[in-house]
Amino acid sequence: MSDHKPLTTPLHQWHGRNHATMGNFSGYSMPLWYASGAKHEHINTIVKAGLFDTSHMSMLTLTGDSSFDLLQRTFSRDLRYCIGKPAAALHTGRAVYGMFFHEDGTVLDDAIITQLGENRYLLVVNAAMGGAVGRHLDEHRTSGCEIDEVTDEFGKIDLQGPAAGKILGSVLADAGAVFAGLSYFSCRGTLFGGDGQEVRCRDGTELLVSRTGYTGEFGFELFMRRDALVSIWEQLLAAGAGNGIVACGLAARDSLRTGAGLPLSHQDIGAWDFGTTPWSFVLPYDAGKAQFSKTFVGGAAVYDNLAQNYTYGFAGYDPRKIAHLHKAAVLDEGDKKIGVVTSCTTDMAIDRVDGTIFSIASPVSAGRPEAFSPRGLSCGFIRVDKALSPGEVVVLVEGKRRLTVEIRTDIRPHRTARRSMEKMV
Repeated sequence: MSDHKPLTTPLHQWHGRNHATMGNFSGYSMPLWYASGAKHEHINTIVKAGLFDTSHMSMLTLTGDSSFDLLQRTFSRDLRYCIGKPAAALHTGRAVYGMFFHEDGTVLDDAIITQLGENRYLLVVNAAMGGAVGRHLDEHRTSGCEIDEVTDEFGKIDLQGPAAGKILGSVLADAGAVFAGLSYFSCRGTLFGGDGQEVRCRDGTELLVSRTGYTGEFGFELFMRRDALVSIWEQLLAAGAGNGIVACGLAARDSLRTGAGLPLSHQDIGAWDFGTTPWSFVLPYDAGKAQFSKTFVGGAAVYDNLAQNYTYGFAGYDPRKIAHLHKAAVLDEGDKKIGVVTSCTTDMAIDRVDGTIFSIASPVSAGRPEAFSPRGLSCGFIRVDKALSPGEVVVLVEGKRRLTVEIRTDIRPHRTARRSMEKMV
């Protein structure tokens, strides 16, 4: 047993006062769920709004003339062609998701990189990974680039769900200016330095507002100085009281991201060959999708090992799930073991109607019955040694439990993350 006490976020005491069930996650004591339970938090985020303490995430800044070149050498995305269609270069006020690889093609961590200004970038990586990613970057940097971990100086709150814009707008000093043209994976604010417009709350607190998150739903990641985090958290809860906001723990965050088809680092991606996955968009394919458009750390190994293993999303036929990940077996239709389960949770907002998956957010016009009351469906990811096709059925086995699941390219339909600001505020 470790003698080390878990780290805490600035909201630790608030979580305790508000009856959170706490657990250890990546060395941090974090809320798993509150009194209303993870199911309520999950569904509420899809139909109203959820507030998540994500200040355990690590943050780094890169500044200097060679910072772009360093990211081009180490990050999986080609920053010259990663924004929109037709693909444009990353530029001030825009963000991009991708991965850092080891030389052998295994994943060090995934990250969101935001360009704050000319030669200035913010990197958000997973909890306790700031040091490892910082060292990795330092090994490959040249002069003209400063790498600073700023995790202890800043905090992050995720406000997610269709009511997020209305709630945040009532806290901001000039919501109209902040929200105007704020597209998916873009940001506003000068909190970390750089160019652009300053963003402040009505009480004067400075923020960086980013149209990102990890739930698949409309919302924001909000960055502030660490000593302002509790105040902003409480302001958002007060502002959202009339819109049904609830505080949410990591259990709901896990089920939401799984239903949205998003990987968990060191669980769905990690110390094994990346292979062929639902997240191939993080690789810098050229226009013909045959070769990579740049060289980067680990790129040759990733390319050579694309057929070494395959990761697929799945959805089940009832709410039952697998508990012991990476130990439960995946069997094909001939009962042959072909792989392991990497993620499995229950998305309580979805169910099947005559074989079609609907969400509580699906419109009636899309075929959802008016009296739709979902039981929830198991969903997650498997890593297998053979190629499978959407619609194929495999069996997940854990002890005596056998779950039949369907290979899916999409799990929870009618997600809101990419909807325009104009439709959501």
